[in-house]
Amino acid sequence: MAQKGCNSEVLKVVFPLLDGQDLAMCMCVCRQWREVAKEDYIWKLACSKRWPSTTRSSPSVSPSPSSSPACSSPIGSLRGYHKLFSSLSRHRTRPSPSPKLSFEALEFYVDIWIDSVPVYSDVIPGTVALSGILQPPSNICNSMKEHLQSPSSKMAILVNPPFRVSFDGTIRVSLLVRRCDRDQVACVIDRTGFDYVDGPGYKAHTYDYLQFSAQHPFVSQIRAWLALLLVDAPDGELEAFGIELDFGDVADSDSQILLLLDMLDWK
Repeated sequence: MAQKGCNSEVLKVVFPLLDGQDLAMCMCVCRQWREVAKEDYIWKLACSKRWPSTTRSSPSVSPSPSSSPACSSPIGSLRGYHKLFSSLSRHRTRPSPSPKLSFEALEFYVDIWIDSVPVYSDVIPGTVALSGILQPPSNICNSMKEHLQSPSSKMAILVNPPFRVSFDGTIRVSLLVRRCDRDQVACVIDRTGFDYVDGPGYKAHTYDYLQFSAQHPFVSQIRAWLALLLVDAPDGELEAFGIELDFGDVADSDSQILLLLDMLDWK
């Protein structure tokens, strides 16, 4: 028993030197360590190392008759510093909510102009856009083959027939999306030009900022990217054989894309 008491006194000296994560691991060693480590003054020291302000009291302020009572005591004094540290340190991964949209209910309206002359217009069902390009032209470059076979290639559609592309002129694209369940339309890309051409990758890129519903005031500055997928024509010119849409790292799964589209400013 004397040995146990001596050990407890040593633990009371050592534990305050640890951070909260190590202290939590010590509580799992045995009952004696847990009994010592759960003392709130030790966790108060752990909180003061990580969040020094949590052990301080707010200045005394005389409340007005209509105001709520002032919080004068330290934040951890009522709930306990062990509970405070555990609550703030616990990282919970919440699953994304189920999307209200489905690709079966979506249609994409694509229009492309070169020097104000329409060169491509089509209506693409959402399920077709999601399936990707399963049979690309046989003469595409190796990097394009690898890209289309990779999981990162999403919402790519085959342009049939392909159209000639000359970047000496101005190429613009418009992309609308329709949700057939409500007969509403939203703009994804509004006649933007292709400002960047990736020659080795045989792609031309453009983007536009998504317009969100007023119900989501804190969602902004998210871009939709659209790429023309290019291939060499027999005469050496370039042809666009496909179109690819993605939203960068914001939405990289089917459900995330649907959740993002659901927040658009539908008309």
